[in-house]
Amino acid sequence: MQKTMQKINNMNVLTRMASRLAAADGHEERDKILLQTFQEAVGGDAVGLLRKEGKALNLVACRGLSPDALNRRFQLGEHPRLDVICHSKEAVVFPSDCSMPDPYDGLIGSDGSAAARVHSCMGLPLVVNRRLIGAMTADALAADVFDRLDLPLIQALSVFAAAEMHTTRLIEALEAKTEKMCQVSRHLVQDARRLKGGELIGTSAVVRRLRREIELIARSDFGVLITGETGAGKEVVARAIHAASKRRDHPMLCLNCATLPQSLVESELFGHVRGAFTGAVAERAGKLELADEATLFLDEIGELPLDIQPRLLRFLQSGEVQRVGANHTRALNVRLLAATNRDLPAEVQKERFRADLFHRLNVYPIHVPPLREHAEDVPLIAGRFSEVVRRQLGVGAVRFRSDTFSAMQSYAWPGNVRELENVIARAVLRASAEHPDEGLVVVAPQHLGVDLSLPAGSNEHKTKAGGQAAPSKPLRTALEDFQRDLILGAVDDCGGNWAAAARHLGVNRSNLHKLAKRLCIKN
Repeated sequence: MQKTMQKINNMNVLTRMASRLAAADGHEERDKILLQTFQEAVGGDAVGLLRKEGKALNLVACRGLSPDALNRRFQLGEHPRLDVICHSKEAVVFPSDCSMPDPYDGLIGSDGSAAARVHSCMGLPLVVNRRLIGAMTADALAADVFDRLDLPLIQALSVFAAAEMHTTRLIEALEAKTEKMCQVSRHLVQDARRLKGGELIGTSAVVRRLRREIELIARSDFGVLITGETGAGKEVVARAIHAASKRRDHPMLCLNCATLPQSLVESELFGHVRGAFTGAVAERAGKLELADEATLFLDEIGELPLDIQPRLLRFLQSGEVQRVGANHTRALNVRLLAATNRDLPAEVQKERFRADLFHRLNVYPIHVPPLREHAEDVPLIAGRFSEVVRRQLGVGAVRFRSDTFSAMQSYAWPGNVRELENVIARAVLRASAEHPDEGLVVVAPQHLGVDLSLPAGSNEHKTKAGGQAAPSKPLRTALEDFQRDLILGAVDDCGGNWAAAARHLGVNRSNLHKLAKRLCIKN
């Protein structure tokens, strides 16, 4: 009769606990319910729920222990009692005179008194599918507290606790994966909006040689440092390398080191945990974690702050990343591509860039030639850009006069392909406005709107027979056009970030805004 009543009582305890667990909001509340029921069943002054993480147990929830005990990691080799519990198949009760040190000595109660030494200790392993995932412990300051345990009830509680912990792990893994995919999706959507091309266009010898280099390096997982002038197409080369690599089925993520405030670069690159700094209200994966098994392209790597460079170097050496505020690392498999328009060896000499990081990045250097070195490709590139602009404007077919191509090919293009793209966009717009009712848009030299008297490979203007300069427009107008193109190109390269564009151009941000208003670039 007594055994029957005990079974009924145990069933009632488990039923009430199951009902409360079903109504609980979040795993923290479920942990509290489990620990409360466990403590009521076994007695004692303190109970704890520990989750196995590698070769350690992490205290994820507790009752009766000092606040600083939570989230402590107990290495199994250093705590023999926990080691015994983890290797047991059932509940373990340690004798009061056990000589093994107790991990909770001095932690029971809120004052952490050194006199609060454990005299009674018990624990039980939490197992799912024959795999240890954690443990539950109970401790008391008095002796012989756990001599008369209701083992069937304790065993049932361990099943509930193991199931709850296993479910929590699955939910956390799904949430982390979902958050990662959401971040990747947002990044790709932004990237798709920003990207207008991505294809290496041209048939010249220098472009063919560049393609051969891309095909060669794409086969490996070597890091690549892409150098070249602003607007030459460094990102296009990076995308071509990724597209030809074995990682092409994964996304290529991009991070422009010049467009982020210095205070956010570390978090954006490495991620952070909740509470790591003011405003860190939730955990967040950095670009390196998001690019696991894929490719990360670091544009303007020369702008990476000096105090961040050692952390990137450590990742390149170890393949492990540590979030800001975290106490553990994660092993990643990321291919890193970097680009810069700076002379990094010169920056190293001036101690503005770390020499060891430069050598780690410069495993395979690729130089992107400026547009003036393959001017024969200008008609092909212009034709591709004109198709993009035509669709944006909703106009008919675009054709270039032969003298328009001759003018473009004779120009030095200091802004390279980016400048050419901007010039084509304005030229097609101007040409289409002259004859809005006609289906064919013909682009003439006057539609280009730039001083094309600067020959490719030269910094001198054409002159008259008497030796005097003969500019195609007044000097003031030519200078304003050049400034306008330079500013627009820098803002475009920096993703619309005017602060980054100011740093790129080496001017004060407020002065850049004033100049942009004077040139009618912005209101």
